Amino acid sequence: MEGLFARIPDSPALRSGSRLHHALADPIRLSILSALLAQPLCVCVIKVVVNISDSKLSYHLNILKEQDLITGEQQGNWIIYSLTDRGRRALKCTERVGSGKGRS
Repeated sequence: MEGLFARIPDSPALRSGSRLHHALADPIRLSILSALLAQPLCVCVIKVVVNISDSKLSYHLNILKEQDLITGEQQGNWIIYSLTDRGRRALKCTERVGSGKGRS
């Protein structure tokens, strides 16, 4: 049993992994990540891509930022969002699951 327990991550690592999977488990957030894979975007463009209200978009962007999947950089009056390296790696993992046939 000791060998088995040694292979199970500790509680903080499990919670961290759970939060990452939660961030990646929503189609809206995956759409945002996919759009940002193409290029960095401002909120107004992301909003058109996912077609949701400002408050819901803010909620989803915050979840992605908390997990270090995206970053926002102030450019004048705009915040331009882009994928982090972690975001690129996470999105690449999800490509194996989906077919990549576009929006539905």
